[in-house]
Amino acid sequence: MQHQRRSRRAMVAALAAGALGASLLAGNAATAQSPPDPDAIRTTLSLPSPPGTSNVKVLVFHGSTGEESPTVDAGIAAIEKIGLSGPAGQRFKTVATDDASVFTTAKKLGSYNAVVFLTGGGDILDPEQEAGLETYMEAGGGFLGIADAARTEPYSDWFTGLVGARPAANSPTAVQRATVEVGDRQNPATKDLPLEWKRPDKWLNWTKNPSGDVHTVARVREITYQPGASANGADHPISWCRDYDGGRSFYTGMGSTADSFSEVDFRDHLRGALLWTTRLVRADCKATINANYKAERVTQPNQPGQNDQIGEPHGEVIAPDGRVLYIGRGGADSNQPVVTDWADPDVGKGIGQIHVYDPKTKKVTLAGGLTVFGNKGGGDELTKVEEGLLGIELDPGFEQNGWVYLHYTPHSQLDRDKQIAERRVSRFTLDLATNKLDLASEKVLLKWPVQVHSCCHAGGGMAWDSKGNLYIATGDNNSSGFSDGYSGNNPQPNYKGLSFADARRTAGNTNNLNGKILRIHPEPDGTYTLPTGNLFTGKEQDEGGGKTRGEIYVMGVRNPARISVDKKTDILYAGWVGPDAGEPSTTWGPAKYDTFSAIIKAGNHGWPYCMGNKQPYRDRNLPDPSKPLGWYNCDAPKNESPNNDGLVNLPPITGNTIWYSPQGGGIDYPRDANGIPSYKKEEGKQLLPWLKGGGQATMNGPVYRYDAASASADKWPSYWDGKWFVGDFYDGDQPRNAVLTDPKTVGKGGLPTHAESLKKIIPVGADGIRNLMDWKFAPDGSLYVLDYGRGFFTSDSKSALWRVTYKGGEATPAAADLARKAE
Repeated sequence: MQHQRRSRRAMVAALAAGALGASLLAGNAATAQSPPDPDAIRTTLSLPSPPGTSNVKVLVFHGSTGEESPTVDAGIAAIEKIGLSGPAGQRFKTVATDDASVFTTAKKLGSYNAVVFLTGGGDILDPEQEAGLETYMEAGGGFLGIADAARTEPYSDWFTGLVGARPAANSPTAVQRATVEVGDRQNPATKDLPLEWKRPDKWLNWTKNPSGDVHTVARVREITYQPGASANGADHPISWCRDYDGGRSFYTGMGSTADSFSEVDFRDHLRGALLWTTRLVRADCKATINANYKAERVTQPNQPGQNDQIGEPHGEVIAPDGRVLYIGRGGADSNQPVVTDWADPDVGKGIGQIHVYDPKTKKVTLAGGLTVFGNKGGGDELTKVEEGLLGIELDPGFEQNGWVYLHYTPHSQLDRDKQIAERRVSRFTLDLATNKLDLASEKVLLKWPVQVHSCCHAGGGMAWDSKGNLYIATGDNNSSGFSDGYSGNNPQPNYKGLSFADARRTAGNTNNLNGKILRIHPEPDGTYTLPTGNLFTGKEQDEGGGKTRGEIYVMGVRNPARISVDKKTDILYAGWVGPDAGEPSTTWGPAKYDTFSAIIKAGNHGWPYCMGNKQPYRDRNLPDPSKPLGWYNCDAPKNESPNNDGLVNLPPITGNTIWYSPQGGGIDYPRDANGIPSYKKEEGKQLLPWLKGGGQATMNGPVYRYDAASASADKWPSYWDGKWFVGDFYDGDQPRNAVLTDPKTVGKGGLPTHAESLKKIIPVGADGIRNLMDWKFAPDGSLYVLDYGRGFFTSDSKSALWRVTYKGGEATPAAADLARKAE
């Protein structure tokens, strides 16, 4: 029978005129049609167990409007076994019933720590019975819904909130084997499950995706089965939990078959859910609920004609005391003239600024500025530039010595005739009391030449590992044109003999520091030494007489603006921007792939020979670069460019972790007998469907590490511990995700096992963080994010530093509210 549910609270008020309240408070059973008093249930739920006993009980309700679900017997048996077989202190008694009158008897209902709905759906409870269930939850009860329980009470908004989502009418009905991505590695319901859990079930689709309103612990990967017309897409939650209306609610869309309950892993899943809902253990079911996060802009717009708050945002680093140092590349205020005439001595002159934000005072200090080559913008390929102040890092001993490392292009070293500049990494000293940078304290650690005739790709990021090694990311210093957006391997264009369209001169060259991630060990005197384990020693030669640079740790990267190192594992994480081709070509190779890579050892990551998961480009060379030659061999690449002064035989290429293009994420193609992909657009398969491209520019982020000892009220919860943050400069359909990798395959070409969107937590949109330029966690566990602004080569009113904090509170239930365990 269809009828409109009344609010349980209104119903209690309507019935208060009778003797119900008094009878419940006296501990007597209520009539079947009377909603119980929450105080009576709360009192019963709070009763402790006497020493040596346990009164933890679970009610399995399997009421039905018609024929009983075939899963009921198997489900009851499984829950009974779970309750009897757990370790001491985690056992419970199970009572099963199909009698809905239990929900209107306060003392009886209150004796159960959790209620399990093992129903086949339908309008099972009358208004008073539903009101009793509501009262039970308000009093602190626990609820576990399994599979078709989401179809129960279809006309109740409250029950919709309890289960979290409703199944789509045309969800698949066949049993299909699929892969479940287990993203929560701490929840008791999922912590012991496989990262990628392959199992058969009936997979429900949802009329409204609950992600962000509930805490999702597992998702089903739709590309592993046939989800049907009502598919939810890459984000398809299948199990979740949340604190609801005073109690705890857990729901799983799995368990649609009787065989599910004989699976060891599925029973473990249910066991963990029951431990939390019965109050036997605590769990965090708040960590991914969007409303629990607060994003605040902490810098103001610049005063007119000044960069008092922020320059052209280009990177940040956070000191151990919480101060944030962030840099401006070199673009001036948009109303200031830009000198683009090479005959003018001030061509491209800009100021790379360093600002300091102090969270204690909430004030910004302009620490200083470097005169850089980098204030150019607009125009064609030959008049814009991406040089300037590119990267910042703090010495591991910063709290004592105030040393700051800056990666930049000094204007003073510009050769206007040859259009060559110098890139350098220098150490400066910051006055820790005044937040002022001593420009006279510069110690130049490392310098190398870069061509500045034709834009682009300067890179810039820096990071430390746990051993005191400094990683420096450099772009391939190569034009984006002259290769139709594919390999970037045209040897012909040059300016006064210096190639600017052949990345084999730079990224693919073992004797050039551009298009690399360098690794050095800075010394106290301002010099550096080379750590063991880099890609080269600097002394190699092959049959062609080529040379190497010992600073190179990773070669074959295009434009790595951001890198990070997880100091717990010393894994290097990097992202680089791909070329411009919008579609794959059967002649030249893959479309543009923006790339993220987890790097566990020195290696060659492909550019300009191969991209993605070792997908090769076509070679080209003189005398006619417009004619394709053979495909590159990703396992044994050769640098046969006339612009190469390094080794000819290169290290084999390592496949990358994440790549995406306008066709989607992780695009792969069928390969022929020689391993060459078809590159036919219609044959492309998405391995990472949570990614989309178009206009795209990777912005690698950190791996979060939770500090349990921190007393910060703003720190992100431990759920995020070990997750890698990957994002894109643009906020449309581009990634802004937390990624989980498999320790067994990370850095070896293995794909991520799970990813979830951060776009509601790190808000996108015109008034949000629209152009993500950098993001790092502070020691207090809050996240600082740089928004570039809404123009290029300048700062504007939207250029800002933001802080994202967590406000969700501790795990539930409170430690004092845990059920008394058997002693």
